[in-house]
Amino acid sequence: MGSMAAIARGTKAAVAREHRYRPVGSALELFKCRAPEVLLSGPAGTGKSRGCLEKVHALMLRNPGARALVVRKTAVSLTSTGLVTFREHVALEALAAAEVKWYGGSQQEAASYQYGNGSVIVVGGLDKATRIMSSEYDVIYVQEATELTEDDWEALTTRLRHGMISFQQLLADCNPDAPHHWLKRRCDRGAVELVYCRHEDNPRLYDAASGQWTPQGTDYMARLGALTGVRRERLRFGHWAAAEGLIYDGFDPAVHFSTRFNAKSHPPNDWPRYLAIDFGYTNPFVCQWWTEDPDGRLYMYREIYMTRRIVEDHAKQILRLMKTQHGQEPEPSAIICDHDAEDRATLERHLGMSTTAAHKDVKPGIEAVQARLRPAGDGKPRLFICRDALVERDPALDDAKKPCCTADEIVEYVWDPSSSPSLQGQPKEAPLKRNDHGCDCMRYLVAQRDLMGVPRFRSFYPR
Repeated sequence: MGSMAAIARGTKAAVAREHRYRPVGSALELFKCRAPEVLLSGPAGTGKSRGCLEKVHALMLRNPGARALVVRKTAVSLTSTGLVTFREHVALEALAAAEVKWYGGSQQEAASYQYGNGSVIVVGGLDKATRIMSSEYDVIYVQEATELTEDDWEALTTRLRHGMISFQQLLADCNPDAPHHWLKRRCDRGAVELVYCRHEDNPRLYDAASGQWTPQGTDYMARLGALTGVRRERLRFGHWAAAEGLIYDGFDPAVHFSTRFNAKSHPPNDWPRYLAIDFGYTNPFVCQWWTEDPDGRLYMYREIYMTRRIVEDHAKQILRLMKTQHGQEPEPSAIICDHDAEDRATLERHLGMSTTAAHKDVKPGIEAVQARLRPAGDGKPRLFICRDALVERDPALDDAKKPCCTADEIVEYVWDPSSSPSLQGQPKEAPLKRNDHGCDCMRYLVAQRDLMGVPRFRSFYPR
């Protein structure tokens, strides 16, 4: 399985154009691995996903009638990431030669890539698991495996029993998370074979023959080198690291991330809505949509997190997003804003809605958020973030490896060491003012909801 060129010979794909992929380093180790469970973990940009998808593609070509599953926590996130890599890099030639064809799925069958030799790659998200979990597979690839729960992972292992390949394997990739994450613990106890990746494993970044970074690699490594804190540890060096002085240390992705709502599934119209807004241009402008269920739980179900756009354009987008396929969304019970008077006036003028200045007493607001993150009497927290809340990813922030949404911020939202009181043992008072725009928004909303009471809202412009 060392060269995809050898695998492609004799297929229709080879007639059109030969596909070449030669795994090196950790990718080669992955290709050789036959362990039942294997994880590629390492910094950003090491070619982890490409390696996993190339192995799955190779197995389908070499084993007629085999079945694979490519999966992520949510279907929407898989469509915009892993499937793009598969189409544009891994199966480009096979798709062009019609050796592999796309099937969009039906009510009975999941979407899939279907091979001329009878092999199939089923694709989907665990948020809509019924069709993908009703089948058996030879190999399963999980992208960004830290998004899953251990129950998700173990449920997937029960689907590996198709028997058309000499070994059955659950393979996965991820950027590192906290050192106590269930997946790292599973690796530590030997249940998962852990393969560490390096930037030198990616030929686009590093030329092994010369021992030098490529121009693309030099630029990319410089951007990673500019990161700070826990993001630098994880994305530059590939360490399973936790931020020191983490403010929301009770935040657990397995608990506080929700798939209850997404871009096509909106909250019921009788649940109250709230908007929380933090203004920015060079720094991100953030607008969060929140809803409250009958038990008082808050869900952030939509988010704009974008730089380099003026307030007027944001207002137009907000109004567009409130018009769903089912009609107009209910108007928010409150729009809680940062205090910038000019930006607030511009936003009100273009939205045709009134806004309320945020309650900005930081420490009580943080404590109110922390209280909502803790499990209540029913064992559930009172605050959730929906996984597919982000409307669009800011390419400039993504390219700079900066947070692209509120969920990205939470893992590095820390106390400012310089704000520690002089008396030893007393709590720190202020967060570090860096990459905190979404966390500010979340604090505004929770403080207004829990500390101040919801203000009266009015709409004063016809739209």
